[in-house]
Amino acid sequence: MRILMLAQFYPPVIGGEERHVRNLSIALARRGHSVTVATTWQCGLEEGDIDDGVCIRRLRGSMQRVGLLFSDASRRYAPPFPDPELMYGIRELVLEQSPDIVHAHNWLLHSYLPLKRESGPGLVVTLHDLSLVCVQKNAMRQGAPCEGPAPGKCLRCASRFYGPVKGGATLLGNYLFGALERRVVDKFLAVSEAIAIGNSLSEAGLPFEVVPNFVPDDFGLARPCDDPRLSQLPGDGYLLFVGDLRRFKGVHVLLEAYAMLDNAPPLVLIGRRCPDTPRELPPNVILFESWPHDAVMQAWRNSLFGLAPSILPDACASVVLEAMVVGKPMIATKVGGMPELIDDEVTGLLVPPGDAAALAKAIGHLIGNPELRRRMSAAAHKKVQSFKASTVVPRIEQIYSDIVGHRTPQPHAELDRGHDRFRENRLI
Repeated sequence: MRILMLAQFYPPVIGGEERHVRNLSIALARRGHSVTVATTWQCGLEEGDIDDGVCIRRLRGSMQRVGLLFSDASRRYAPPFPDPELMYGIRELVLEQSPDIVHAHNWLLHSYLPLKRESGPGLVVTLHDLSLVCVQKNAMRQGAPCEGPAPGKCLRCASRFYGPVKGGATLLGNYLFGALERRVVDKFLAVSEAIAIGNSLSEAGLPFEVVPNFVPDDFGLARPCDDPRLSQLPGDGYLLFVGDLRRFKGVHVLLEAYAMLDNAPPLVLIGRRCPDTPRELPPNVILFESWPHDAVMQAWRNSLFGLAPSILPDACASVVLEAMVVGKPMIATKVGGMPELIDDEVTGLLVPPGDAAALAKAIGHLIGNPELRRRMSAAAHKKVQSFKASTVVPRIEQIYSDIVGHRTPQPHAELDRGHDRFRENRLI
């Protein structure tokens, strides 16, 4: 099949969602499919590239040209409404490649929706967050879980998060094109039951399946890594947090909990600094910014266990899978998709979100029980087998096949006429 992926970011811009898109694209290419990823151009990157058999096309967008719209110049997001240049670039790719499936992963989808035709390619959308019901994508309001959407409440929340003007436009765009998304998507793939429930997919009668994130089959195999950053790590047996160093990720709660412990191993934080990253760290806490992935995996191997104390409902945390694949237990919060990844008291420990005392107690319990860690390590390594590419990717292939099999193919002559009409009416 010919598959066009739509993802606003792609490595080297990195994060859990970006790794998932790359892993899926490469796995599909290795299974014989023709895969192109359309993503937004970011400063310093080539417009075209080949990544392990996957064609990468970086598209320039009108909104991306206005740097003042973005708090982080290195992550210029796709807007929740059609961007004229992105829509034009996607249209060119569709006409050039005639994909069987368009598989979208975030708001870049909204620049494709006006191009969607009944006789065109099938449309699959992976939901990595709660963007169908929440303009912030995380159903959090003033640092606590939101009880549900309401026009006035959502407008105030969007205005606080994005700013008054940008917030209103973002809310309106997400509402209008979210409604269109519900009408035209052939199948939603929710990365966890929590995401399916949070987006009200079943209540709305939308076609969906729960298909989790995954790791490549050879992921976690020990590979030589001579990155000089590794020499900065303390000796084996430290505690490890990997991810954006944000309040929503529970970093403040983690530091508070760690300060309650006596004679604990060092705590290592690896992630991207953000505006709400703590400025002061307790003794014995070491922070490293945005390491390359191979170095992060080596850091996991040398750690005692991992920590994922998120306050927001993480969808299907890739860091948990990465820790499990090298046999590391995790202490995480009982929110979002975490309970679907971690079996409490079996592969790790689950604690209430935002509860520093409970987190400190769980950390102390695991530090003091090496036999429990050994059992959890074995159980974690066993469980992660169901999150390998060889298990998950065939499910996605079957979804593609089912959609393509139920669609009426467009005759090649009509496709050719469509190409000619497009070229005669090219946008300037």
